[in-house]
Amino acid sequence: MSARLLQLDTERLRLRQWNAADREPFAQLNADPRVMEFFPSPLARAESDAMADRCEALLRSRGWGLWAVELKSSRRFVGFIGLHVPSDELPFSPCTEIGWRLAHDCWGIGLATEGAKAAIRAGFEVLGLDEIVSFTAKLNLRSRAVMERLGMRHSQDFEHPAIPEGHALRPHSLYRLAARGTTTLV
Repeated sequence: MSARLLQLDTERLRLRQWNAADREPFAQLNADPRVMEFFPSPLARAESDAMADRCEALLRSRGWGLWAVELKSSRRFVGFIGLHVPSDELPFSPCTEIGWRLAHDCWGIGLATEGAKAAIRAGFEVLGLDEIVSFTAKLNLRSRAVMERLGMRHSQDFEHPAIPEGHALRPHSLYRLAARGTTTLV
């Protein structure tokens, strides 16, 4: 039985279920070396489509996950923002993380923060989560700044087990936000 699908709206964004029209712009986003700078490599079209399929299936089954994001003003798909339970065995598993990936031309105007705030509120107020985490490569200062704007606090550094030893992106930073911290998001 599938859960009720959540759709989240902010001033400028709609976080919604994925659809077939999202696949092409998502593949372009995942092939952009600027967007994928802090990932081991850009994604091929088949890998991008498989990721979108997983996001869509999880939203359908749980009612929450990594939502497709569109700009309300144009209805243009610009990436994803949402909550996810990582499958990798991490030093702090199990956990629910907040994550985002937006088209390069959408950076620097507060969209990641705006959408993530809505997802965090849903996680705490609708789903009843006690804590939400986020993590990224230590080198990813832009995403770390978003985490701090969300009120998250640096908790620890760790070596990401899915990235080969010696790789520059293996060192990661973990940020945490407890449910009691949501008053800063309103």
